[in-house]
Amino acid sequence: MYKAVGSRGSRVSRVLWMLEELGQPYEFVEVKLRSPEAYALNPSGKVPILIDGALKITDSAAICVYLADKHADKGMGADPGLAGRAEMDSWMHFAQSELEAPLWNKLRHRFLLPKELRVDVGPAAAHDFASEVKALDRRLGDKPFALGDRFSAVDVLLGDMAGWARAGRFPIDSDRVNAYFDRVLQRPARARAQANGGAFT
Repeated sequence: MYKAVGSRGSRVSRVLWMLEELGQPYEFVEVKLRSPEAYALNPSGKVPILIDGALKITDSAAICVYLADKHADKGMGADPGLAGRAEMDSWMHFAQSELEAPLWNKLRHRFLLPKELRVDVGPAAAHDFASEVKALDRRLGDKPFALGDRFSAVDVLLGDMAGWARAGRFPIDSDRVNAYFDRVLQRPARARAQANGGAFT
């Protein structure tokens, strides 16, 4: 059985969602960010962490890709061949480096940084996020999901970020992106993951 280690409201939400989509049994182990327990599993003290036997995997995107590859029969990974892997990697890097960056920047300055280091990044974060929503609109085109007609690990990441953005009241000025977000956020596996500890707090 997998162990998904993290704190409620963290990126462990996407790991739990992925496990629910795959129909895999798991245990959610609640551990706080930069706690002694987290440092024992990850040198940075960050969560989430997936434990699969003797293997410990960090970074939510890496975890989701690992799970998709391990359970390839479920069809949540890359299309076959080098081009398929490149397409999935491109989406994953876009999701974390571009779409999520403004969300993370605002969160850090609101809650995580020492108070003396916090500044009002709200307007800049909203501007940057709006720009990435336009990029997402263009990337999606008329496809129902990131990789085409099938739901994949990429959609888990993007959908989790959508929940984060909506909770943070980031404007999403794209009918196509909003329809996509509605489509992925309404999946039953996400609801199960939230009930098991993956909900934002």
